[in-house]
Amino acid sequence: MPAHEIIEDALLKIFAGIQQLKEALPTKEFTIDGRLVGDIGEAIVQRDYQIKLYDGLAKDYDGETPCGKRVQIKATFKDSLTFKKESDYYIGIKIFENGKYEEIFNGPGKIIAEHYKNRKGIGEELLSFPNKKLKELSSSVSNNERIAKKYQ
Repeated sequence: MPAHEIIEDALLKIFAGIQQLKEALPTKEFTIDGRLVGDIGEAIVQRDYQIKLYDGLAKDYDGETPCGKRVQIKATFKDSLTFKKESDYYIGIKIFENGKYEEIFNGPGKIIAEHYKNRKGIGEELLSFPNKKLKELSSSVSNNERIAKKYQ
């Protein structure tokens, strides 16, 4: 089975399980955002973009481009993404329950850091930013400043 079909099938099963948990205990949200979401996002981005993930966990960065630039990958099922410190590149995606995704930001991390330079905690702690604003910032990034997809 191709990788994209495996991911889509697995996500359908995960969300079915979450729905069962919510039925068993309706007072809890059972939100999926967390390490699981990050790992799914990294798998999708490595599959579709010209990036090689680091083995295991690396502080602040998830992988690099073929020319050695460091990449931070963030993923969500919600309407915001997190950002901590400037990286050579930042890719943020919103994943949908059917396994498809929307690219929210693809470009140099300095664009986000510069736009939010006056926000308390920027560069020091993990902060949340609205997808809508990140998508707007991404629209100003030229194609030669983006990480290319493997298949276009």
